Amino acid sequence: MPEPTKKDETPNGQPEESVAPDSNGAPPLPEISLEVSPPPEAVAEGKEPVETDGKNPEPPEPEPVQAVVAQEPSPTENGSDQPQPGGVGVEEQAESTNSTVKEEGPCSPPPPEDANSLKKLSVELPNDSVPAMGRKDSVWSLGEGQAPEELDKPIDTPPLSILLIEKPQSGTVAVGGDITFVAKVEAKDLLRKPTIKWFKGKWMDLASKTGKHLQLKETFDRFTKIHTFEMHIIKAKENYAGNYRCEVTYKDKFDSCSFDLEVKETEQGSQNIDIRSAFKRSSEGQEDAGELDFSGLLKHREPKQQDDTPEVDVWEILKNARPDEYEKIAFMYGITDLRGLLRRMKKIPKEEKKSEAFAKKLEPAYQVDKGGKIRLVVDLADPTVELKWYKNGQEIRPTPKYIFEHKGTQRIMVINNCTVNDDAAYSVAAGDEKCSTELFVKELPIKIVKGIEPVKTTVNERIELECEVSEEGAQVKWMKNGVEVPTGVRSRYRVKCEGTKHYLVIDDASREDTGTYSIMATGGTSEAHIQVDLKPLKIYQDLQDMTVLLGQPLKLHCEIYPGNVPGRWYRNGQLIQPNDRLNIIHRNKVHRLEIETTSLHDAGDYTFVPEGYSQSLSAKIHIIDPPRVHLDSLNFPDNTVTIVAGNKLRLEIPISGEPAPRVVWMKGERVILESGHRVRAETYGDQTSLTIEVTEREDSGNYKIVLQNEAGEATASVKIKVVDIPDPPEAPLVPVVGGDWCSMSWEPPKYDGGSPILGYFVERKKKQSSRWMRLNFDLIKETTFEPKKMIEGVPYEVRIFAVNAIGVSKPSEPSKAFIPLAVTSEPTMLVVDDITDNTVTVKWRPPETIGAAGLDGYLVEYCIEGSNDWIISNKELTEKTKYTITGLTPGCKILVRVKAINAAGASAPRTLQHSILVKEVIEPPKIRVPRHLKQTYTRRVGEAVNLVVPFLGKPRPKVMWLKDGKPIEPSHVSIRNTDCDSIIFIRKAERSHSGKYEMTVQVENHMDTAIIDIQIVDLPGPPQCVTIEDVWGGNVALVWTPPKDNGNAPITGYTIQKADKKTMEWYTCIEHYHRTCITITELVVGNEYFFRIFSENMCGLSETATQTKKSALIVKEGLQLKMPEYNDHDFKEAPKFTQPLINTFAIAGYNTTLNCSVRANPRPKVIWMKNKIVIVDDPRYRMFSNQGVCTLEIRKPSPYDGGLYTCKAINDLGEAQVDCKLEVKGGFTFYELMQRGVPLNLIDKYMNEAKVVEQEK
Repeated sequence: MPEPTKKDETPNGQPEESVAPDSNGAPPLPEISLEVSPPPEAVAEGKEPVETDGKNPEPPEPEPVQAVVAQEPSPTENGSDQPQPGGVGVEEQAESTNSTVKEEGPCSPPPPEDANSLKKLSVELPNDSVPAMGRKDSVWSLGEGQAPEELDKPIDTPPLSILLIEKPQSGTVAVGGDITFVAKVEAKDLLRKPTIKWFKGKWMDLASKTGKHLQLKETFDRFTKIHTFEMHIIKAKENYAGNYRCEVTYKDKFDSCSFDLEVKETEQGSQNIDIRSAFKRSSEGQEDAGELDFSGLLKHREPKQQDDTPEVDVWEILKNARPDEYEKIAFMYGITDLRGLLRRMKKIPKEEKKSEAFAKKLEPAYQVDKGGKIRLVVDLADPTVELKWYKNGQEIRPTPKYIFEHKGTQRIMVINNCTVNDDAAYSVAAGDEKCSTELFVKELPIKIVKGIEPVKTTVNERIELECEVSEEGAQVKWMKNGVEVPTGVRSRYRVKCEGTKHYLVIDDASREDTGTYSIMATGGTSEAHIQVDLKPLKIYQDLQDMTVLLGQPLKLHCEIYPGNVPGRWYRNGQLIQPNDRLNIIHRNKVHRLEIETTSLHDAGDYTFVPEGYSQSLSAKIHIIDPPRVHLDSLNFPDNTVTIVAGNKLRLEIPISGEPAPRVVWMKGERVILESGHRVRAETYGDQTSLTIEVTEREDSGNYKIVLQNEAGEATASVKIKVVDIPDPPEAPLVPVVGGDWCSMSWEPPKYDGGSPILGYFVERKKKQSSRWMRLNFDLIKETTFEPKKMIEGVPYEVRIFAVNAIGVSKPSEPSKAFIPLAVTSEPTMLVVDDITDNTVTVKWRPPETIGAAGLDGYLVEYCIEGSNDWIISNKELTEKTKYTITGLTPGCKILVRVKAINAAGASAPRTLQHSILVKEVIEPPKIRVPRHLKQTYTRRVGEAVNLVVPFLGKPRPKVMWLKDGKPIEPSHVSIRNTDCDSIIFIRKAERSHSGKYEMTVQVENHMDTAIIDIQIVDLPGPPQCVTIEDVWGGNVALVWTPPKDNGNAPITGYTIQKADKKTMEWYTCIEHYHRTCITITELVVGNEYFFRIFSENMCGLSETATQTKKSALIVKEGLQLKMPEYNDHDFKEAPKFTQPLINTFAIAGYNTTLNCSVRANPRPKVIWMKNKIVIVDDPRYRMFSNQGVCTLEIRKPSPYDGGLYTCKAINDLGEAQVDCKLEVKGGFTFYELMQRGVPLNLIDKYMNEAKVVEQEK
């Protein structure tokens, strides 16, 4: 027979070898055929299995090989033991008596034999049979120590699929033959048809490639509810071989299955094929398509005209070319199917590279029975090489399970007690070389020793099916009519196992349990038929005819045997379902139908039909009902119907009664006939109606309804009320008028239209206008209203509308005209301005709102405390906002109030909150120095000085000014004093006005003093002497002395200028220079320069400059310059404060800063202290130091922050410190200090200090 085609490749692209049987004296074994399926990645890249063409290729590194082992047919996943369509499944050939298996030795292809002289039984495992290894197409192979009698061991049952109950199986077909692949999906739990897709490789979707070589078919069996999907391949060709995949999708469920197709062909050399015709493209699978071109079956292209080219041996060109030149050669000779060309090139035998580390490598594959032992042997070329064994890439260590042996150059690993977990890929590494193999652990099939027996029984009996298998703990599957039996927690079926015996138990049998039951094991199937019949029906009590009054309960009762038989109730042939009103009860033999409250629809023929029986029980139910009038359904309060006059009334009232009653309508003693014109009564069906075409007030009254039938008589009354809009109210009255409002009232209308008054609408208009404006959009329930937002001085009129449920009445007569006028608001900010022994002076601010009536004046009143007699102080109105009450008794207490008067009257009074003691009070003087005067007040010469210093004190304090301890001459400085402040004025300031001015305020023995420092500054004088210290190159060194007159302000810098002796034009070299020496650079060689310097303070540059007496000549190059020697100056010095801290006053709640400046080298460390305690990490303080200026910022200080502050500077040469006092004015209460988180001991200390300070003042 021809050599079987390999179906997989090694990772490096080399073909794998076949294990050939050999004769070693063992009993005859079935033929072993090695088949390897390509991985999906290889198929996606267009790779195909390599064909050896009867030769033995020698790969450089043997890889694991999968072998197809002859054995009994194994069941499919869903338990079906029937053959698959299309020839997929078990293939038998003639059995050979001399076929044996070689235990060890190099792999070689089997010798050619007659196709009919051997019998081959090929079994390929499902794709997911070895999920742990990730190998999709695993088959059996024989390894060392394999016994022939162990070939019948069962194979592991693959895990159940999610959707597929039957998967497509791999198959083999001859070239030109047909094959069918079948997939089945159970639709029991599916609401719609699932989606299926067929693929070749990973990406080629076959749904759009159907044609004469490929057909897809779908069928559905309504009885078994199974979808069947088939893929037919017609007239298969060699290049159809490869890996295929089937994917099934339903909502969020997904299942897939891979399978292989092997296409057998007659062996022939590659040289006999015309390469250009074999690998050309075709259109729609035409007859002239290349034999190796599969894409021609799947793509639709127009046929192209082929050019005749001379015969060229392309195979020889390709053999001698590099792989990267294949595409270029194919394009040159018109070969379009490059993938088919590459697949054919891989079938050409290649020379195998001999291994340097291994004299003999591992076999491509081994097989061992479960529980057996296997030996993996390699022969080393160099016995000293270190050897390592691996399982799935993990190194294997010696254990009782894995034993390593050395025999000369042979290295042996023995695996004892093989289990399914040992089914894996093994490799051995010797230095840099590595060889691999695969071990397959085989399980023998489970056979059925004793099959299940048929059962015939009746419902509600217990059924137990028993079966015995060949091995304990075996996995079996119970089926019913070809469908697996559910065995979940809520299932009616129970499965149990006792040793080798398996049971299927049905505790309470029903007719649905009738069917064919089977048990499936890996080695066989047993089935039996179960027949469940009904028991004979006996009627103990039949249904009885009944007559029931409407609304009364109804109970139908019957008794039958057997008691556990359910049944159905029917009324007039319609199935009855239980609900809240109707209840169906079944207890043993008793069947009852209960209706709590009967209705007319419950009358009819009732039938009870036992389930599964042809007999039935029947009875007639008749329901009677006396006449009734259903006024409750009208939802009218007190059965009163209200209608608007002029509208049509149709009153429909439901009635009931069996048989239908006779109806009579009456108003009083008058009967309403059906033939009336404007008023008539009608009766039809289950209701009666009263119709009034146009309602009038006379139609109001009580209407009586009389119903009569054979079962009795009923009466009812209905009241009809005809309503209308109300009459208009009378004209409203306006008793009170305000500035922009008024108060109005009115009486309700005399007739309300038969409906209660719901409210009123109010309208307003100007008297001269005819346009009314509605004032309210929501109804007014009362008979009073206050219109607002009117214009003062304009006459208005108002009117009223009454509203009931029917509508709005006509408007009332308008009111008499009225004019709104308003008094002013009360005066504001009434305070006491002055108090003497017999007078009190008060002042206030005008009212916030005056109005159109204006303001005529103010009226001041007072009363003695304890009495309510207010005395008018000013007989005539005063227009001023300040008034003095005279003629008061010394020592008395009075209350004062002020009213604003205009044409509308007096406003509300503004009254002082506290009483006033008529007695002059001495107030100690207090100078309130403005913040900008607390520091030195600086002005330039010639500017005006105008300072206002406020103070407090009563009676009027005496003010005195001193300058530097001497009285001020009035000719130099003007001073003007008032009751509350003192003004110092200098029209044109001079430098002689600078100094400390002391202000003293005295009231009797009380005194307060403040010092104001005034500094008058001017432009500074020029520097005293400017000399040229040295000249070298293009540089000149200048030195000068500060000016004698600094302008009463510190010198802030100098401005240096230069001038060429030839032009004497001055140019500025540098500005704002702080030192008294400088080097001027970048001077022009050969020029002679003069220099001059201006001094500068806060007022600006000096008016004149000091010029060098001599000029500096910049000599040319080449002249010798004698460099003077200088000694390095030591700039180190101990800290010294150039500007000390000054005592400062701060306002509580406002940020304040303390500033000083220090000079030291090296840079000193600055420490701030409060009351001799270092300030560290306090968020209320921020410390800055910039260019020697030290600043301490105190955020929102409180009186607690007052005290002695110290700034201390320290470096290696010494230390210095300065102090100042900080006083915080304003203070906080005890509660505010607690809110700010101040400790209680500090709050107590602060409160005591504040009391001492107040006592001293």
